[in-house]
Amino acid sequence: MPADAVIKATHVLRKALAGLSFPSPADYVYRPLDYAWEAHEAYLRRYAAAGPRKILFLGMNPGPFGMAQTGVPFGEIAAVRDWMGIELPVGRPDVEHPGKKVTGFACHRSEVSGRRLWGLCQERFGTADKFFANHVVHNYCPLLFLENTQLGRNVIPEELPNEIMAPVNRACDQLLRSMVEALQIKSVVGVGGYAETRAQEALAGLAVKFAKVPHPSPANPVANRGWSAAATKALVEQGVWS
Repeated sequence: MPADAVIKATHVLRKALAGLSFPSPADYVYRPLDYAWEAHEAYLRRYAAAGPRKILFLGMNPGPFGMAQTGVPFGEIAAVRDWMGIELPVGRPDVEHPGKKVTGFACHRSEVSGRRLWGLCQERFGTADKFFANHVVHNYCPLLFLENTQLGRNVIPEELPNEIMAPVNRACDQLLRSMVEALQIKSVVGVGGYAETRAQEALAGLAVKFAKVPHPSPANPVANRGWSAAATKALVEQGVWS
């Protein structure tokens, strides 16, 4: 079954990343596939790996108030709990930044990127079941990196040295490839340029089409001028949505 293949590949990724350490500015490393595994597995079984899908939306890595809290990609609390119907116990990272603690579904902060992405999906498809009938959402790298600053700055994977990220990328490439093959994905949509680039490298040789939408982060000026409309326009123009 597709779910079993994807879950098995995800366990392989968890094992591959378990022994890795990272230099500053990745002073804190959160691994939601470990401490929030129950919720992540529920997401995979119910929505992400239940059968063939046509389109995969690929994000970069967890946000501190999204997947880091819920175990679900772009895991805005309200979207995961109220729209997807997933709410399960979540543990804690081994070491936490004092300003970015994991409180799971009790977290009161909003993950803006997740709110925008899942808001568009809800707008266009109505129910989660209708969206996930042909779509899946996945984060390329399952690690959140935080800098040891007062606010715990979010460190993106691109900021870390290539030699440090090489084993991470190899493991993440393998999971992405396994997911695309198991779910018979036809189109991969990079949510931002980093995800698109990683997808093209990981999936070289497979018969998939690539597309891209602007990243919904508030750090992206395009996203702040109406991300939903910009993303929809990009998807239609690239032939992903009609």
